[in-house]
Amino acid sequence: MKKLSLVIILVLTLMWPQGLSAEVKTMRTPPPMSLSDCYALSLKQSELIAVDYQRIVETEGRFLQALAIVLPHASFISTDSQEEPQKGGAPASTSGVLTSSSLNPSKDSVRYFHVRQTLFNGFKAFAAIKGSKLEKDQRINERIRAEQLLLIDVANSFYLLEEKREDIKALTGIKYTLGRRIKELRDRENLGRSRPSEVVNAKTGLYSVEAELELARSQEVVARQVLEFLTGVPVGRLIDPPLGSPENIKPESYYLAKSLTRSDVIAAQKDWEVYNKKRQIIDSDFLPEVTFEGNWYTQRTTVSKGVDWDIMLKIDVPIFEGTDTLGRSKEARAQAKAKELLYQRAKRAAPQDVRDAYVKLDSAIAVRKALRKAYSTAKLNYHLQEKDYNLSLVSNLDVLDAIKTLHNSEREFIHSLYEAKRLYWQLQVACGETLLENIYESF
Repeated sequence: MKKLSLVIILVLTLMWPQGLSAEVKTMRTPPPMSLSDCYALSLKQSELIAVDYQRIVETEGRFLQALAIVLPHASFISTDSQEEPQKGGAPASTSGVLTSSSLNPSKDSVRYFHVRQTLFNGFKAFAAIKGSKLEKDQRINERIRAEQLLLIDVANSFYLLEEKREDIKALTGIKYTLGRRIKELRDRENLGRSRPSEVVNAKTGLYSVEAELELARSQEVVARQVLEFLTGVPVGRLIDPPLGSPENIKPESYYLAKSLTRSDVIAAQKDWEVYNKKRQIIDSDFLPEVTFEGNWYTQRTTVSKGVDWDIMLKIDVPIFEGTDTLGRSKEARAQAKAKELLYQRAKRAAPQDVRDAYVKLDSAIAVRKALRKAYSTAKLNYHLQEKDYNLSLVSNLDVLDAIKTLHNSEREFIHSLYEAKRLYWQLQVACGETLLENIYESF
């Protein structure tokens, strides 16, 4: 019985840590993510996007402030006052008897509802309401543009990480090929068919590849950390389903037409219109202001006791206030003109961004096609050189050059592949499109 207990304890001791570590490993393994997954997480994680949202809420507050100008203001006012009696003794009445009013302090109580309504203030309220609506539209478009620019950062990090991982695979393959080559050369050296210098030459190439492999691994860690910073979650395996090809991009005219409705261009236009409304608000100070005020008294102990209500129509006509209003008006006009110039610049810059992105992507596509052919040819050249070496038709240097050419062409092709993908999304953002609208047109 004692032996059986020891066996059970030993089995549990050996099995439990393995099962526990496997469970923990499963829990800690991040799920595979696509570009759309990373982008969705980045939108939630980005503090800049959250700041843009708060700016939208801020403009809603200014709209409510502007709306309050045209709405009536009502309040209930309660006032109690008391006066100190006259010093030096109270005067006697004409009958020689002191009255209570001469002995006690004077007390007054007034309680009433007060209503104030602005009837005309030079259209200041309407300009303020319209301006706050335009500012809200501006902030919304600015947020949309910030989300689009965030897509560029996410796509760059996503494909850079994929590129580095593919680069590591390529370097690992080249390292294996050189290791196999060195083993073969040693076997041939033992048979007297190869020189020791050939082995040393192959080792030199192997050590260079090992150095490049370590560098690629460090770059992969940095790229992964950047993507984790953007998404706010650990990044594991990435999914990049082939949903299309950059060769299927639309004509340049299509992207140029969409660039004029880009959110930052619309935001610049709204900003210009906001400053025009601000100028109208200042110019309204040249016009008179008409207000209506009314009071309804619920308690009154003053001399006006018995009067239950009163109304007042007030007209305030500005005659001369120095040059304050004139100066503020001139300043507002200059600011509005500056915003108009910025809007014109945004209209010119958006198509230029599309042209630049389109040219770069078109060039990257051509480069990728050429490098794909170069990579295929380099693989064929390596196999032919290795075959000829076995027949003693070429030297070991020719084989090593073929391996080096294959190594460089494969890495260059990988870089061109992911560079085209990065430039594809830059073109989409340049014309104002987002990933959610084009995810099924991407790779």
